Amino acid sequence: MRVFSAALLCAAFLVVPVTGQGLSGRRAPSFSIPDSALNQHDLLDYRGHWLILDFMQTNCPHCKALSKTLEEVKTRYGPKVATVSVVVPPDTMATVAKYIQENKITATIVFDSGQVAMSYFKATPSRPGFDTPHWFAINPAGMIVRDWGQNSADSQDWVKEFDQLVAGTK
Repeated sequence: MRVFSAALLCAAFLVVPVTGQGLSGRRAPSFSIPDSALNQHDLLDYRGHWLILDFMQTNCPHCKALSKTLEEVKTRYGPKVATVSVVVPPDTMATVAKYIQENKITATIVFDSGQVAMSYFKATPSRPGFDTPHWFAINPAGMIVRDWGQNSADSQDWVKEFDQLVAGTK
């Protein structure tokens, strides 16, 4: 699914999808955003651990498939790997609560008004949108080492690549 920042969308007439190029190999942009219980989650809370940061929407079928895989990864790695899903409007506390219940999600889901997503996707007026799901592997030092897009959501290939990153073989 395509998501747009309202301010950037108004400034742009042509939408070019983000392909993931140039999004890895840099320090992960910092954030502090709330979950549905209004607990703040800060990127620095995850330093020293691997983090998979997923941008998703509750009405996206690819996001649902990815959420199930993320639950498996989270279970397999335990405290070594954290997973955080970021939703942007129009998702609300109600849509997220329903999504969590229907899909038996235990991963943290936080709410972004668009600024965090725009910094991760290096949004510009000529490129204001991004496809969901899109997720980032952030290493224990806080660097984005890899990102994947919607085309990888239904595949297990990204999990194998992530396993190699965590093992230090890639």
